[in-house]
This record gives sequence, C-alpha cells and structure tokens, in this order.
Amino acid sequence: MSRAIRVPYLVSGTNEYGSSNLGRGTAAVALRLARKLLREGYMDVRVCTPRGRVLQPDEFDQLEPAKESDMAKGQQRGNREAKKPKKEKSKIIAAAPSRKEAAWQPDFGPAKKK
Repeated sequence: MSRAIRVPYLVSGTNEYGSSNLGRGTAAVALRLARKLLREGYMDVRVCTPRGRVLQPDEFDQLEPAKESDMAKGQQRGNREAKKPKKEKSKIIAAAPSRKEAAWQPDFGPAKKK
C-alpha cells in the first residue's frame, strides 16, 4: 500500500513552454520557489496555501514567517536584556550567627535560681 506524500503548498506559473505546478512542504520553500519563477520570467505565478487560499505575487509577503511579536504568548522567547534583573538575596545559614543588629530587650533583673 503506497502512502500519499503530503505537499501543503502548490506553486504554479506559466512560461512560453507551458505551465508548471510544483508542490513544496513549507511556506518558506514555496515562497523561495515562487520568487525564483518570477525572476526566470514566468507569468501568472501563484501559491496555493494548505487552506486553499491562492496568493498572487503582491501577496507573497503574507507567507513570510510571523515576527516574534506576532507569535502567541506561549511561543515567544524571553529576552533577558528586556527583563528587570532580580534583586540579590543574601543566603542565611542556620549555623551562622544572625547578622541583624540586636534589638533592645527589656531587662527583668537577675534571674532567680531554684
């Protein structure tokens, strides 16, 4: 049993010898091929997306990958330079004496021994 190869993007164009229909797996590769066909003099170059939308050459920029700000929040990468640095915390070791100044404590006089 043979499996069908899934090619979501279809790039088509026409030159003096006829028309070409070429499938590509990703938007970036389909966009690169469509621009190559235009440079080689093909006419009526189009890219059909997986959802069936047909893009003309003036719409090819819609296939370019989304910028980081356009991504969903879960897909965004953090930028350490943009984040506020965390405040340094001094570690407290239980065995070490306290670094805090001794607070005033009332004096109740000498302790009585029993």
